[in-house]
Amino acid sequence: MKGYRWLIGRAAFVWMLGCGLAASASVQATTLDDIKFTSLPGNEFEVVLGFSDTPPAPEAYTIDEPARIIIDFPSVQSTLKEKKHALSFENAKSAVVVSSEEKTRLVVNLNKMTGYTTLQEGNTVTLRVVGLAAQPVDRSMASDNNQQNTPAVGASDRSIQDVDFARSEKGEGMVTLTLSNPSVSVDVSQTGTKVIAQFFHTDLPAALDQRLDVIDFATPVKTIDTRREGTTTTVTVEAVDGGYDYIAYQTDNRYVISLKPLSPVELEERQSKFAFVGEKLSLNFQDIEVRSVLQLIADFTELNLVASDTVTGSITVRLENVPWDQALDIVLKAKGLDKRLEGNVLLVAPAAEIAERERLQVEANKQLQELAPLVTEFIRIKYADAVELFELFDVEDDEEGDRSRSRDDDRTATSSILSERGSAIVDKRTNTIILTDTADKIAEFRRLVDKIDIAIRQVEISARIVIATTDFRKELGVRWGAQGASEVGDNVFGFGGGIENFIVPYNPMNRFPRGRAPYVQAVDEDGEPVPPITPTGAIQTAPSGDNIDIFDGLNVDLGVPNPAGKIALQLLTDNAYLDLELSALESAGYAEIASQPKVLTGDKQKAVIRSGKEVAYQEATSSGATSVEFKEAVLKLEVTPQITPDNRIILDLFISQNNVAAEVFGGVPALDITDIETKALVGDGQTLVLGGIFQYEEFDEETKVPLLGDIPYLGRIFKNNFRTSDKREILIFVTPKIVDDQLLDR
Repeated sequence: MKGYRWLIGRAAFVWMLGCGLAASASVQATTLDDIKFTSLPGNEFEVVLGFSDTPPAPEAYTIDEPARIIIDFPSVQSTLKEKKHALSFENAKSAVVVSSEEKTRLVVNLNKMTGYTTLQEGNTVTLRVVGLAAQPVDRSMASDNNQQNTPAVGASDRSIQDVDFARSEKGEGMVTLTLSNPSVSVDVSQTGTKVIAQFFHTDLPAALDQRLDVIDFATPVKTIDTRREGTTTTVTVEAVDGGYDYIAYQTDNRYVISLKPLSPVELEERQSKFAFVGEKLSLNFQDIEVRSVLQLIADFTELNLVASDTVTGSITVRLENVPWDQALDIVLKAKGLDKRLEGNVLLVAPAAEIAERERLQVEANKQLQELAPLVTEFIRIKYADAVELFELFDVEDDEEGDRSRSRDDDRTATSSILSERGSAIVDKRTNTIILTDTADKIAEFRRLVDKIDIAIRQVEISARIVIATTDFRKELGVRWGAQGASEVGDNVFGFGGGIENFIVPYNPMNRFPRGRAPYVQAVDEDGEPVPPITPTGAIQTAPSGDNIDIFDGLNVDLGVPNPAGKIALQLLTDNAYLDLELSALESAGYAEIASQPKVLTGDKQKAVIRSGKEVAYQEATSSGATSVEFKEAVLKLEVTPQITPDNRIILDLFISQNNVAAEVFGGVPALDITDIETKALVGDGQTLVLGGIFQYEEFDEETKVPLLGDIPYLGRIFKNNFRTSDKREILIFVTPKIVDDQLLDR
């Protein structure tokens, strides 16, 4: 009985469909639906006309003045929106399409009359116009209806010589066609999972008329079907599914069709632009019942259909090559209907009826929830802190309707996660949340915890701080002194590097000149002889045996402190002394200080590592006493990593290296500070140069005696030259690396 009803229903459906198609055919005549213009090599061009059905044989003729090609299509109506089309070919001005009740006419306005051919293939008629430089064709042959399938001039030398397939490094499927003539006219289109390339007036060797299965190459391409249909060779590239994008291009005599797989992001973006992805169908009915249209769509999609008794009425629909889900959506909106799809069962009813049914279902579920028994379960938290997780969900409505977070870790909590009768408490010792609620709410809470309570990925951050210093110092100086005395009349005249040399009793004049008689030894107040002249700054020994410090008697003191080398000259006479000392220093040094702190931390968790010492110093307090304070001279790495979905790392970094300087101010030591604070994005395992500091200092100093130091050559003994240069370069490198979870398990 069930099979009998199905057979009757099926027969009725077929009869209804046949009636609809017959009615449609009776009122629909052949129409001109599309027109395309294509430029060809050799200044040729084509006009491709697309019809709704196979058109009758065209009637073609020409007019020399003005130059025109005219083609009539009897019993054909035009549905084109535009009648006149401007052309930019070398030998074409425009094309005009006019239609009457009896026929449709195509008029192509030329600059100069030339040859042409017409070709009819199924629902397509192609008009090919020869270029001005080509050999003219006998137009009487072209206008003859019996010669419509005559190939174009030179078509015999156009063919496909080879069909090749390869997989690129990015997983693209590349179909390469080798052409005998690069001037072949090609039309490429996409239909569902197929990319179809038509090579007009092109031969195909029998050995290449085949179907290739390339699914094993792991590309979007499934099969390549090459076949010849009349004078046109068609290459059909079928993809595995619709998740691909294609590009077709020609290089010399090679024509390439490349299918690239789409990433999930690109596929989602494409689907968002066009939400309907069902297989395409066509519907053309007048005044057909809505229930019948729904039955057609259900049979096409093999879905089970349940239509409400309130689904009534008729509809007129004409949809060509549209996705079935879009067609269903259009029909439902036109009649105020809505649908629900559960598995493979499609439920259709008025929108208000479905909304009311769902509202009643929600109220019934609410009542069941209020009557459901309460159960208690213990949910052990694995990785997260149970208190923090509890606070995340512990949200209540206060009296003003605002949402407030609880701060009491152990109190009973109710929230939107649990029902109104549910409660939860936290056991800190075992890191467990104790829930009391209905079984459905507890299961929902458990699923949510399973999504949140996961292990945090670990990141190892390695930093390297390199400080390179180079210093150079060069200094050249001189110091010399002179002392002496001579008799001028009854007086003694003395000279030296300073007045201190003439303090009694140690007058540098140890005796009168040789020319004075009698010779008298200079003595002090006690009658002791004055010691003889000695080098300035040296220690003299008096006759009594006591050491006597001689005051600095240098005339010019521009020597080098702590020189690396020096040379001195002395000149002594009876009553005069002259000494000269040259000193020089040159030093160069290079140092490199490398520090490499390393730390392991979790995703979005701050980590700090530091190493160094604290420098103690005394500081006065407000009461006048002193206290001991400390300054840190440490190497510090402070980092917060964030792992992105594409496995790159965002680093929030602060790196500091402080060293104790040689200077002390008021008892407080100074610090040499080197730090950097930044936020950067870096790939896993890649090294990032965060920053570099380059310092260069150069001093060139000269100290001299005024005027005397400016004397050429001689001024050298009245000056000191000091030159120094210091270079300091600091580089900071950071290398983050995501730690594999398997390594942690080991």
